[in-house]
Parts: sequence; structure tokens; C-alpha cells
Amino acid sequence: MTPSSPYGPPRPPGPSGRPAFRVPGARPSLVRMRRRRLRGLLLGLVLLAVAAIGVTSTRGGEPPAEAPAVTHGRMGHGGGVVHPAPTGYPSAGAGRFTAADGETPVHGTDGPLRRYRVAVERGTGQDAHAFAATVDEVLADPRSWIASGELRVQRVADADAADFTIYLATPVTSERMCAEGGLSTEGYTSCRLPGQVIINLARWLEAVPDYGAPLGTYRTYVINHEVGHEFGEEHEACPGPGEPAPVMQQQTYGLEGCVANAWPYVDGRRYAGDIVP
Repeated sequence: MTPSSPYGPPRPPGPSGRPAFRVPGARPSLVRMRRRRLRGLLLGLVLLAVAAIGVTSTRGGEPPAEAPAVTHGRMGHGGGVVHPAPTGYPSAGAGRFTAADGETPVHGTDGPLRRYRVAVERGTGQDAHAFAATVDEVLADPRSWIASGELRVQRVADADAADFTIYLATPVTSERMCAEGGLSTEGYTSCRLPGQVIINLARWLEAVPDYGAPLGTYRTYVINHEVGHEFGEEHEACPGPGEPAPVMQQQTYGLEGCVANAWPYVDGRRYAGDIVP
């Protein structure tokens, strides 16, 4: 008579000829556990390698682009609108700038002297001196901010001597620079931070749809508008249909029935609309 077992009847013999039973609650051998862990580790490494290869092939080996910060501020121009991607010029540049050398005479009749510097992002295909010449022409015009008789302007090359710098930057770089000051431009518009006027390359080369005026007019507007912020001016509203748009109106986002206007002084008088809260 076969003695009874407290764990029930014995199981049939295994391949080794030994009874194939396991005491309940007993753990697998240490060797088997180590083998299982090793197989799991190897499988994980293989999956990681496959995923890495897929990412590399998708992005051509380039690191993922940093997403621009999306923040909002009083002087921000972002409006949550999806804007078309730029074409015919780089959307991103080197992130480093070349400053125009030399300096201009002092323009204006009276008031404090505001010195500015001009710099263009490398890799944009734009010449720093050509951009500076346009900026100089605008700010020295008697219809610009010097018409107040309360300030003078001069371009300088030395960063330490400048009160502010006017940058021409690609959409990606301009968005990053503006976001550092808490402004969202969505890579579409220009902005101003204390000591920095940042002109978006896309707007400089394309203006905006339905502006109703030549590219040169828009360029004059965007310089006067952003430099106006540097001089302490606020956003203004369109006075009425068919009227000239105040230069501090956000003309990039539409004229609201007004007609494009690039100058803060019209017929010798400061032309303005109601302040936008």
C-alpha cells in the first residue's frame, strides 16, 4: 500500500524519471528566475533599439526641434490663429546675429538721445547693412517719432552704447526671443521687449495678406510700430472706416476698416486712435 501524501497523489514522472510535483508555496529556482530576468532585459533592450532606429529614420538623424513656448503678455501679438508656414526663405536661422557697423548722425531737434543698434540673424540671406539703411531712413524721417521734437535718435555699432537693438530674425528665432519675455507671436508677428525690437523675417519679406499697400509701406509701419513700443507707446484702435490706421494699431492682424498708414505723424500732427485696454 502506497503511503498517502499530505499534498495529494503524486504526479506522473517527468522526463528525468523523477516525480513531477511541486510543493505549494515553493519558489522557482534562483537560476530560472535569473534566466527570466535576463530574457526580459534583453527583450526590453531590443524594443528600445527598434524605437530609436524609427525615430532616427523619421527625423533624418536630427534632434527634435524645441517647441516654442506659448505664453501671453500685454504686448504679445499671438491670437491663437493657425498661420501658413513660410516659403522661399528659412524659417529658422543660426540664432546668432551680425550687427551693422558704423553710425549715423543724430536725427531730431530736441529731447533725450535714444541710440539704437541693428543686427540681422545669420543664415537668413539678409544683409545687415541693407536692413540698417532701411531702419535709419524710417527713423530719421520727419513723419516718424522725432517729429515730436521731444527725442532724437542715432544708430551706433557698439552694443554697450546702444539703448536698444533692432533685430531681424527668422520666425523660429523671433518666437523664441519674444517668448523669453513672456510674449506669444506664434512665429508670425514681430514684438518688442525692453531694449529689444524683434522684426519677424517672414513679415519683413511678405507683409500680410490684404494689407492694401506696398511692401515698403508695411516695412515702415512695422519699424515705427515696434520702436513706438520701445518709446512707451500703447496699442491704439482704428478711428473709423476709411480713416488712416494709427501706426500703433495692430495692422498686422487687420485694418478693421481703416486704411494702411505707416507714420505716427500725419500732416505734421501726431495721429492716434483710442488706446486699446
